[in-house]
Amino acid sequence: MSKAQQLMNWVDDRFPVTATWKAQMSEYYAPKNFNFWYFFGSLALLVLVIQIVTGIFLTMNYKPDGSLIPGTSISVAFNSVEYIMRDVAGGWIIRYMHSTGASMFFVVVYLHMFRGLIYGSFQRPRELVWVFGSLVFLCLMAEAFLGYLLPWGQMSFWGAQVIVNLFSSIPLIGPDLSTFIRGDFVVSDVTLNRFFALHVIAVPLVLLALVVAHLIALHEVGSNNPDGVDIKKHKDPKTGIPLDSVPMHPHYTVKDIVGVVVFLIVFSTIVFFKPNMFGYFLEDNNFIPADPLKTPPHIAPVWYFTPFYAILRAVPSFLGSQVWGVLAMGAAVVVIALLPWLDRAPVKSIRYRGPVFKVAIVLFLIAFIGLGILGTLPPTDIRTLVSRILSFVYFGFFIGMPFYTKADSYKPVPDRTTNATTEQKVRFFIYVAITLVLTALFAKVI
Repeated sequence: MSKAQQLMNWVDDRFPVTATWKAQMSEYYAPKNFNFWYFFGSLALLVLVIQIVTGIFLTMNYKPDGSLIPGTSISVAFNSVEYIMRDVAGGWIIRYMHSTGASMFFVVVYLHMFRGLIYGSFQRPRELVWVFGSLVFLCLMAEAFLGYLLPWGQMSFWGAQVIVNLFSSIPLIGPDLSTFIRGDFVVSDVTLNRFFALHVIAVPLVLLALVVAHLIALHEVGSNNPDGVDIKKHKDPKTGIPLDSVPMHPHYTVKDIVGVVVFLIVFSTIVFFKPNMFGYFLEDNNFIPADPLKTPPHIAPVWYFTPFYAILRAVPSFLGSQVWGVLAMGAAVVVIALLPWLDRAPVKSIRYRGPVFKVAIVLFLIAFIGLGILGTLPPTDIRTLVSRILSFVYFGFFIGMPFYTKADSYKPVPDRTTNATTEQKVRFFIYVAITLVLTALFAKVI
């Protein structure tokens, strides 16, 4: 026995490294018909690592201090960001990797959630996997919002001011709650320090715990697949291994490298050539120091919050209170976690669902993307009307799900896993093309 093996055995006797590796990777058997949609889970983990590593390096030079430098109108926090960008060796690329990673995190998470939606990954027995994933998404939104204030630019400051003030519309506890979140009666240096502590310590710990819980729950019940069939029904009588499965490692760890390479090409292109992404990843107003006395003409959150922000603005105020808009915005996020109990379909995958569900998915995508576009634009009467229509479609997708999934027609589900047929691939791309064309026309009109 080699020295390395002896060392490994010594470690295994005290900590289950090999047993954990086998249970979670080399002897964890996943369906053999995974397609490109299954890249986004591993990509989300990759971006999480990027955010943690770059965040650690940024905190080495960032100062969470909202006070002004004597003789200037620039805060210490804003100046520390400029110092990172201009004077710290490699600081600019670390900052751009972190800011780009924030947006790319939501890109891969949204696509990951969409894959779960079309393949029914939230259905029995994966309800808890979906709930943990929804909590990860909620935690990620909190982490992004907290980090958005830290550059202490104009949009950061006023965006935080607007969002925190929304909590004051909650009856009875609203004013005290908003004061508690800020730590002051207005967004100030105290707020910046509080958000910094939550962003770098508290929320990441919760986020990591939820990600671990999500993965443990997934590996306990097994992964879903594009057919939505249970691979555990057919096992090798000798080994007990599902016949339609392959080990996670090395089959999918190697396969995921393809997705990682493509992702890193896109990620690097943005970082090196267009880190602000036309003002969507880094807004122009955030390169201006925060000024509590000068309100920007149009305040809007970052693009990944805009669908929910548009829902907030679509709900009319009642007696001068925006409480119903706040509740609608919160409900738009929470309702996603209720999918396992809303869907009454006897099948999981969109491959075997009927036309009603497919039309509902297309309408839902148009509504979600349309709301995202509207959330970035200044409100007008026509835009508010369209936002209300799209909000109705958004909530209608969930509220009507128990009825249209029960009444829809379905195709027979195969007993074992299959690969997508040419007809299924063509139909899928047709649905995507229709959605993109309709959304583009909508954006042009608005």
